[in-house]
Amino acid sequence: MRTLVLGGARSGKSAHAEGLVPEDAAVIYVATARRDPSDAEWNERIARHVARRPAGWRTVEAPDPGSLRRVLAEAGDGDHVLVDDLATWLTGVLDDAGAWERDPAALEVVAEHCDALVTAVAGSAGRVVLVSAEVGLGVVPGTRSGRLFRDELGSLNARLAAVCDEVLLLVAGCPLRVR
Repeated sequence: MRTLVLGGARSGKSAHAEGLVPEDAAVIYVATARRDPSDAEWNERIARHVARRPAGWRTVEAPDPGSLRRVLAEAGDGDHVLVDDLATWLTGVLDDAGAWERDPAALEVVAEHCDALVTAVAGSAGRVVLVSAEVGLGVVPGTRSGRLFRDELGSLNARLAAVCDEVLLLVAGCPLRVR
């Protein structure tokens, strides 16, 4: 079973996704955010997410594409893998590839990582819950990098939705079943 949980900023998508996995299950929580020691607000957000998790969950920090794919590949039939979230993962992929200026070679690297992620999700033996930002409901971003991010994440979300059994959209804390 694979579930994609989408939502806007502060929509409750992470907390809802966490509620989809049993507290007593073998949960592998994959944190994709990159820590920045100089950003106190970001570190506080991460700390709130950590404090909310049950003590028995195993956290794997996987800000790079290969780490996330390895966790998905190594998950066993009884494992629950919760990935939070794909927007921060993609930001790291775009950063690492140097793709913000839309260099074709860099965008190809991004595409390869996204292809590999979709394949890893589709092939994982574990129960997978993915959290991602829904980016298609707002205005067209006013910056080139904003448009690139929206386009890439929107495409990745659509591709992941195609391989997921269930897709949920959180609006103002309320889950809506898309599929």
